Amino acid sequence: MDGRELVRSIKVFGSARGLRTVRAAWRHRRTDAWGLPPEGAERARVPGLATGAEALPGGGIVRFARSSLRIRVSAGGAVFWGWDGAEPLPSYALAGEAPEPDPRASLEPDTDGGWRVVSERVTVAVSRHGAVEVRTPGGVMLRRDLPPRWWEPVGAAGAEARWVQRSEVPADARFFGLGGRAAGPRLRDGSYRLWNTDPKGGFVPGDDPLYITMPVQFVVSDAGTHLAFHDNSWDGQVTLAEGEEGAGSGHDRPGTSEVRMGGGPLRCWVVVGTPARVLHGWAALTGAPALPPSWALGPQHARWGFGSAAEVRRVVAGYRERGLPLSVVHLDIDHYDRHRVFTVDAERFPDLPGLAAELREQGVRLVSIVDPAVKAEPGNAVYDGGRAAGAFVRDARGGEVRGEVWPGECAYPDFTDPAVREWWGGLYEERLRQGFSGVWHDMNEPVSFVPFGDPTLPRSARHALDGRGGDHREAHNVYGLTMARAGYEGLRRLRPEERPFLFSRSGWAGMQRYGGTWSGDVSTGWPGLRASLSLVLGLGLCGVPYSGPDVGGFDGSPSPELYLRWIQLGAWLPFFRTHSAKDLEDERMKGEFYPLVDKSRLFADGYIAEKSGHSRGSTVDLTIVRLPAVPTRAYVPGEALTECYAPRVERFPDNSVDMGTGYDCFDTRSHTDDPRIQGAQRANRQLLKGVLAEQGFVNLPEEWWHFTFKPEPFPGTFFDFPVARRSVAGH
Repeated sequence: MDGRELVRSIKVFGSARGLRTVRAAWRHRRTDAWGLPPEGAERARVPGLATGAEALPGGGIVRFARSSLRIRVSAGGAVFWGWDGAEPLPSYALAGEAPEPDPRASLEPDTDGGWRVVSERVTVAVSRHGAVEVRTPGGVMLRRDLPPRWWEPVGAAGAEARWVQRSEVPADARFFGLGGRAAGPRLRDGSYRLWNTDPKGGFVPGDDPLYITMPVQFVVSDAGTHLAFHDNSWDGQVTLAEGEEGAGSGHDRPGTSEVRMGGGPLRCWVVVGTPARVLHGWAALTGAPALPPSWALGPQHARWGFGSAAEVRRVVAGYRERGLPLSVVHLDIDHYDRHRVFTVDAERFPDLPGLAAELREQGVRLVSIVDPAVKAEPGNAVYDGGRAAGAFVRDARGGEVRGEVWPGECAYPDFTDPAVREWWGGLYEERLRQGFSGVWHDMNEPVSFVPFGDPTLPRSARHALDGRGGDHREAHNVYGLTMARAGYEGLRRLRPEERPFLFSRSGWAGMQRYGGTWSGDVSTGWPGLRASLSLVLGLGLCGVPYSGPDVGGFDGSPSPELYLRWIQLGAWLPFFRTHSAKDLEDERMKGEFYPLVDKSRLFADGYIAEKSGHSRGSTVDLTIVRLPAVPTRAYVPGEALTECYAPRVERFPDNSVDMGTGYDCFDTRSHTDDPRIQGAQRANRQLLKGVLAEQGFVNLPEEWWHFTFKPEPFPGTFFDFPVARRSVAGH
């Protein structure tokens, strides 16, 4: 036990709660001591030599001396392979059934005793030792997985075999993805853990892991782009090393990836093509993003510490007095009765439905926080209902698993049980009755406060896993995803005529089907600004487009310049919300912040669609435009990762687009042949992909950066660009 962690726990949570967290940590450790299979001897295994093959639709099965490999190419071009009988289903990542196999793909013998599956878009070659190579139709290698290795427990009943998969990519390949990483978006050489984790306060570049981890690698090289997804939710580690191209006649050194998992199936999906096609293919596999309501694209305000309804009115009035738009106010746990979920403090919020109706008349919606931890207290209606339904996670002996969270000692619903998801989704009726228009899920990694050890549930805690049964080692990373599913499906049942608005701090591959996410408690400071941008871009490449940071950082008071730059970044992102800890709001509302923001013209009720400038070194103006309140074109699932609605750009009438016309944000294909739409796409697609992240100046790579008034980049390599307060650097 770390004494410093104990002191920190008592300091942060108070002496009584701090001591309770110590008790919870020891209880979790004891639970795992008798609940997990004992560690012992292991036997290493590799596939061995190929002994034969069997053709099946889309590919076939290649048999080896000590394993077998199933390969299947789908009709859309995605490649699946699984070792030791692993199949695409069951999977929490996939949207429904696995895609149909490509009837034209065929398994045939290859050179040197190997096999290959040939299809129109991709070729998969399997060596006689078990290496799997993905090639373009022209034969160029995109990825080569070396023969895997397993370590199987000897004589330990119920123990899972851990495994390692090493891979090679072209020397010029660059890695992205792996969920929300503060070190990204380009992932440099190093190790990245696959275990959703609350970093215990703010985070900055280099902190790892964070709230959302995914075994999703987005790999870009001159030979082509591919996405590799190891469909396994166990605790794991990914080690990446970029390659190096040889100079002159020197040899190239390939880039490498090593995936280590503590258990679970060894199965992988690979999608190849252009970056846009890869993202479309990934969306086809895991589901199209849930389209948020139009008001969720506007500026939003949250703070831990809204003390009363009067304080909410005061903050909203502050926006109105300064002429600043505001679409949403978020209520944190302070509005609960003693922090218990699905309750209201009637003394501080005596008429919450009335407050919600009053704000809606002003164009402001209320959104409620929802934590998964339920106060384990007889007489608490939610806890009593959950116990009667058998909804809570239990240990290997059948006892209820408890943890320490804001309300005190809590129980945790098992969202991997379909019946529990239905029960929990029904509880959102209380939130809707109170006047809330949406919810945000917090603390759903899940979190249990501890001064030492892992701040989550015991790894031996039992979960239903949708009928398969298992423990928290497999369920942990999908806990937030399944909670989001429970909430989303519940809101759909309760209000079928409305789009649900839900976003979640934690999640996994496929979470975009149920809503978006945000950065979590990013630290205040310039490093925090860079970390929040990295996280958002990395999540976008993993298929989660609706996300954004805590603008201004969560744990401190930013300088006026830093706050302005963070707001300028947030205004370009789909989810734009200021958020801070207790007692920091007044500091942020002082000084020159509001005059700066008012001049910046960066708040918008909808999307910011266009930017323009006049000459090098000048300021860059922004044109703020609104989305139509009710788009006239429906969202087309699977056709694009995200479909936007192009409003009329009044500033450039020659490039105008009729309200409600849809176009694809990623490859700029429109849904009609009107040439005006193509022109508007060229203007509107140049959204911000970089932002001022240093005080006063920014160093921009010339070959990448440009302003929309000039189609080609400025000549040269790098330059220091003095950016005025009203300026935004565009990529």
